[in-house]
Amino acid sequence: MKPDRYGDLHGGFRWRVPARFNIAEACCARWARETPDAVAIRWDHEDGRQGTVTYSQLQHDAERLAAVLAARGVARGDRVAIVMPQRVETAVAHMAVYRLGAVAMPLSMLFGPEALAYRFNHSEARLAIVDESAIAAVLAARGECPGLETVLAVGGAAGQGDLDYAAGLQAARPRRRAAATRADDAAVLIYTSGTTGPPKGALIPHRALIGNLTGFVCSQNWYPQDDAVFWSPADWAWTGGLMDALLPTLYFGREIVAYQGRFTPEAAFALMQRHRVTHSFLFPTALKAMMKAVPQPRRRYRLALRAIMSAGEAVGDAVFAYTRDRLGVTLNEMFGQTEINYIVGNCAAQWPARPGSMGRPYPGHRVAVIDDEGRECPRGTVGDVAVHRRDIHGHPDPVFFLGYWKNDAATQAKYTGDPADSWCRTGDMAVMDDDGYLWYQGRSDDMFKAAGYRIGPSEIENCLVKHPAVANAAVVPKPDAERGAVVKAYVVLAHGFTGDAGLVDALQQHVRARLAPYEYPKEIEFIDALPMTTTGKVQRRVLRLQEEARALSANSLPPASGSG
Repeated sequence: MKPDRYGDLHGGFRWRVPARFNIAEACCARWARETPDAVAIRWDHEDGRQGTVTYSQLQHDAERLAAVLAARGVARGDRVAIVMPQRVETAVAHMAVYRLGAVAMPLSMLFGPEALAYRFNHSEARLAIVDESAIAAVLAARGECPGLETVLAVGGAAGQGDLDYAAGLQAARPRRRAAATRADDAAVLIYTSGTTGPPKGALIPHRALIGNLTGFVCSQNWYPQDDAVFWSPADWAWTGGLMDALLPTLYFGREIVAYQGRFTPEAAFALMQRHRVTHSFLFPTALKAMMKAVPQPRRRYRLALRAIMSAGEAVGDAVFAYTRDRLGVTLNEMFGQTEINYIVGNCAAQWPARPGSMGRPYPGHRVAVIDDEGRECPRGTVGDVAVHRRDIHGHPDPVFFLGYWKNDAATQAKYTGDPADSWCRTGDMAVMDDDGYLWYQGRSDDMFKAAGYRIGPSEIENCLVKHPAVANAAVVPKPDAERGAVVKAYVVLAHGFTGDAGLVDALQQHVRARLAPYEYPKEIEFIDALPMTTTGKVQRRVLRLQEEARALSANSLPPASGSG
């Protein structure tokens, strides 16, 4: 058994945040000077095309794109939308925007015109950089966005915008001087995925990357190593892809794989084999699909994996066992949010991981489970996971966001206590045990009561996924006149299984045999796919509202006619 070094690592850590800090300088410019020929990005397209880009090449293009953006009026503090998938130009765009002291606003290529228009207008974005994956949606939205002055077209979108990326870079003189940004200056505006309501724009400072690093190093089993190659299917438009993959990998001067293609379990394994991927972030939805589709991966693929981090949903012990026994890697679960990312998790290389646990607070973060009044809960009691503005030594924690864009009320509601000495609530419920490990119970708005019992969906979902017939599951309350609500499960079947009354009974017995009697689903509905956010999180709210609408409809029907 490996020794538990957690106490020494957490207790001995001190933040060192310079007054001036710029993400582009830390993630690209310095490596272009120190290791110019080192590979920064390995790009791989599903059509078979591949290539590499060095740090000097990345810097070369970032300096020219910064000049192009400045010529189009982008100045310090302006928001620039980046609507592209994992590709080299996406990384170039981020570096160029940060060099100007402007604010990058990454947006998913999956957004439709309405979602884009809302974000363009709410953020007051001046310019959008977009490729063929989203150009049609951007152009459709543009008519509703008077403040969007320029569309810069990349790749297959060439000719459809106001300016072509390649032509612009070729004609530009490099802008070699980067803005001298403060660590507290805004760098990124990321809109939350909207699992619990309308999306809010979280404004992230340059220093937040530093705040992410302890978690990244730990969750990737003491990253970096000299031959490290990182890949994640997480879209670079979201915190999971940007702050958990792209930027920290570049910060350490290592290689990241940019894959343009549809995720499938087989494609993921083939990609990791082809590029000798050593470190990865694989979200639970992806791991569940991989577990069901390829139960014995090392019999089919030659893998070089040394560390896997997972986050976004509760992992559960079924997935934990799969990565340990079938991939040969102890999974490091991580917990964080767009606003305060990489705050809790595991590091199998430094302390024991406990199956099903979210892990412990990463070095540099003071984390507790608190009650409604902001008091720390006794160990073993369910409460809201919260992070203090100051670490265990009383020093400011750099991981915090600056606030919600144009929404001071929501920003203030996020905190409990004095603004300078307060807890930031996550809205996620957990229990902390005597050793400081956190055990996820669910989103506060996903928790519900059934027959007087408090139900957290994740434990039931994890139990269902252990059954061979279940590829994925979501648990929500179904309104019930007598008990207030009953437990209902929506189940996506694994390949080769058919949903019928016999399987419903088998799944109910499966859960009853493993969990408390009140937790088994009284009703099971088979569904082709669960509603998901573009970040891969299950939208239980959609299913819960569907159940409420069905109950309302049933109660409003006229009484059945009859002869009595």
